[in-house]
Amino acid sequence: MQTWVWVILIVVALIVGIIGTIAIFKLIPGLKNKAADKEAKQILRDAQIKSERIVKNSEIDAKQAAFEAKQNAQNEIRQMKSEILTEQNKLDLREQTIDQRDNALLAKETSLDQKNEALNQRMAACDKKSGELDEKINSILSELEKVSGMSVKEAHDEIMSRVESKMSSEIAAYIKNAEDDARDNAEAKARDLLSLACDKYAQEVTTERTVAVIPLPSDELKGRIIGREGRNIRVLESTLGVDLVIDDTPEVITVSCFDPIRREVARRTLDTLVKDGRIQPGRIEEIAAKMKQQVTVETQKAGEDAAFKLGLPKINRELLGYLGRLKYRTSYGQNALDHSMEVAYLTGIMAAELGLDQNLARRAGLLHDIGKAIDFEQEGSHVQLGAELARKYNEPDVVINSIESHHGDVEATSVIAHLVAAADTLSAARPGARSETMETYVKRIGQLEEIAKGFDGVQQAYAMQAGREVRVMVIPEKVSDAEAVKMAQEMREKIESTMTYPGQIKVSVIREYRAVETAK
Repeated sequence: MQTWVWVILIVVALIVGIIGTIAIFKLIPGLKNKAADKEAKQILRDAQIKSERIVKNSEIDAKQAAFEAKQNAQNEIRQMKSEILTEQNKLDLREQTIDQRDNALLAKETSLDQKNEALNQRMAACDKKSGELDEKINSILSELEKVSGMSVKEAHDEIMSRVESKMSSEIAAYIKNAEDDARDNAEAKARDLLSLACDKYAQEVTTERTVAVIPLPSDELKGRIIGREGRNIRVLESTLGVDLVIDDTPEVITVSCFDPIRREVARRTLDTLVKDGRIQPGRIEEIAAKMKQQVTVETQKAGEDAAFKLGLPKINRELLGYLGRLKYRTSYGQNALDHSMEVAYLTGIMAAELGLDQNLARRAGLLHDIGKAIDFEQEGSHVQLGAELARKYNEPDVVINSIESHHGDVEATSVIAHLVAAADTLSAARPGARSETMETYVKRIGQLEEIAKGFDGVQQAYAMQAGREVRVMVIPEKVSDAEAVKMAQEMREKIESTMTYPGQIKVSVIREYRAVETAK
């Protein structure tokens, strides 16, 4: 509409201008001549032509604008109709779905009502039958009480007494058969796994020591090591943290220390000083510092070599340093690092047979005794200290649980933890793995026999196979076959609760009845 207004205004302005021009020319006729009249007419014609063109152009522009507006409006209407149609289709589809669900729910509701009604009828029938059965049972019980002359409670007690007596022997026999079957299956599988692991691994064993003996070329060096007024030996003991025993033993000095690392540093320091010959406080401190650094480098290398031999993924460097310190630690004569590697090998082999992660199993086996690297420096058991070290260096949860559970302090939460405990026992208990003093051995054997003889009905007990089996002979008149099974279980439980021993102890209860007659 604004375009038409402007066109009308322009036309009016042109007409007014033309009329004004004509009026001027008519008001001043004296100044006009024919040429002017002719020019005025020409101007008037040009103005009319221009005004007509302007009007036509304006009409064309207006029509074009109106046409475009109409087209845009039609497009918008068409788009809105398409969107409305789409939404309508969606609503129709949703309505159909809702109707289908409604029909399905109605059908289910009808079915449930029918089932509920049938169930109620069955329950009513059951209640009726239950009442009838109660009446019959009461009637029968009354008849039985009259016939037997016993009350229901007395009859119940009598039956239970007979059943208990009968079932006692059956239960013992069942336990024995179940144990035999489980033992046959478990021992067969365990024997295969352990024999396979043992066949694939062998390791040398060292003896346990808390002292180191330093040989001397001559007794003259003892005086030089002691020094003037004991100056050198005081510096040695304070610098190295060990006790030096210099006695009448010819050409020998003994280094005593519970810390194997300090003992090794002291041994190397004294060896170097003896070979060098210059034994004085300054030289002692210099050599001691050098040997400490040397042992630190060697323990780090020992830990890295152990991990490399086992083919383990990256382990924290500091943790490998602690692992390498086990090279100088022994337990019952068994080298701790060799034992850890042996447990790692055995655990990895058994894990492979069971289809488990071998690397994780070997890692758990290698680090299971890592706490022994620091248990002589910090308070706490090697299990607790080892778990703390593993957590500190972000070891997997399976490794931490294997460390905590390999001595039964914490419940094992994975199969690998059980394998580590089994491999640890196997490595420690195999023949030649660990040494034991004669006094401890004799005491353990005697305690084992005394426990067995403490049971009623035992005739004799013998500890066999270096204390790994106890054979118990029982009096056949006092102990039945079922009671022999029960005695073996109780004896096993008492041994487990009262004794400390490496490996396992087999309890064999032997009941033998002999009928002897002499023909004359």
